[in-house]
Amino acid sequence: MTQHRICVISGSPGTGKTTIARMLADNSENEKAAHIELDDFWEYIRKGYILPWENGSGDQNETIIDAVALSAEKFAQNGYDVYVSGVIGPWFVGPWLETAQNGVDVRYIVLRPSEETAVLRATGREHKDFFPLNAQIVKDVWRNFTDLGAYESNVIDTTGQAVAESTKLISNMINEGCFRII
Repeated sequence: MTQHRICVISGSPGTGKTTIARMLADNSENEKAAHIELDDFWEYIRKGYILPWENGSGDQNETIIDAVALSAEKFAQNGYDVYVSGVIGPWFVGPWLETAQNGVDVRYIVLRPSEETAVLRATGREHKDFFPLNAQIVKDVWRNFTDLGAYESNVIDTTGQAVAESTKLISNMINEGCFRII
């Protein structure tokens, strides 16, 4: 059983995470690739759902991150290149570190265009009912990604870049060995 890599594409809403992760999976050189959207996992909760940025959502959020990490690890263990998109800040890196310690090549990439760009992109698109966004929420989440400490070198500024340009840059950097979580 061949293991392949997991690339976690993170950032605030409006950074291009989902689009870029989907394009990376679609264009993977591996014969098998998967794209896992973290947002899909929030919809699995049928009772007791708390908006992820609200007080009291901590246990729920950790459960979701754990489930996504385990799913991604299983795909990778079975030969898939996996591209995960979602708001996964350094505060949620623990399960990905465990996955890397299990021998999986895990990459952590944070997309961080300017705050204004993120707000324009996020508020200018269709929203899911279970995940209502407004400019203030986007700004608050964006600010959580402004000082990433040890992961600051994992940041890509996508301000002014077309999606294809960002995707190509990230793909090249992944192939050069960048963004490893450990």
